[in-house]
This record gives sequence, C-alpha cells and structure tokens, in this order.
Amino acid sequence: MKADDVLETIHSVMHLYRSRQYRELRDGPHDLTHMEFKVLAFFARRPGATQRQLVEHSGRDKAQIARLIQGLRNRGLLEGSADVLDKRSVCLSLSAAGQAVYAEVEGLGRHLSEVAVRGFSAQEREQLQGLLARVEANLQGE
Repeated sequence: MKADDVLETIHSVMHLYRSRQYRELRDGPHDLTHMEFKVLAFFARRPGATQRQLVEHSGRDKAQIARLIQGLRNRGLLEGSADVLDKRSVCLSLSAAGQAVYAEVEGLGRHLSEVAVRGFSAQEREQLQGLLARVEANLQGE
C-alpha cells in the first residue's frame, strides 16, 4: 500500500465524519451551523472568555466572530457581562438554554464517534490512536 493511499483514507474518513456532523447540526432541532457550535463549544470550555480570545484561538476574522456571537446572543444561547478589568470587553458564557443545547449536540457528537469505531476492541482503538498520533507527529516535525 502506498503512502498516498493511507492519507487518502484518512481524508475520506474525516470527510464522512464532518459531513455527518454538519448534517446532524443542520437537520437537528436547534438549527446550528458548524461554526455556531464551535463558538458554543469554546465558551462551554472557557466560560467568561472574551470575543478577542475566541478570535485569537480560532484564527477567524473578527467581523465573522462578532456576527456569530451576536446571533447566538440574539437566540439566547450566549450571555455577556462586563469585564471587571477591561470595561471595553464583554465576558461571554453559555446561558442556561445554551448549556442545554450544547449538552444535547455534544451528545450527538459522542454518539457519532462511537458509530465510527463500532466493532473495534479497546486494544484496536488504542492501536489506531497510536498510529494516527505517529502520522500527526511526522507531519508536525516537517
């Protein structure tokens, strides 16, 4: 098997996985885009973070992030409070509704991950993880 075949399979798996994620988000009861979910996930892991921190973390355009945040705030999924150290900044967190939506959608993601490795033993999962970690390390080392 050629190296190209291995990377093509990795690419195909990620494409299938992402397609299923996007479809479940789009068709789910919350009508979230992939980026909206990523914003919710960021603030779920970092309650009280700022828009600037999300821009730095994501590498996305400030205007795009501002629109995403405003849309999620308008839908009642994010809430903000003044930053005590910098009055120009707003600390953002998931609202109660945002926490509920995030938990539900994250559960769908965990289910999809389980579907992807269905039938694998714990040892096979560890072996696959180890092999993929080596591929990742090889690419990072270049």
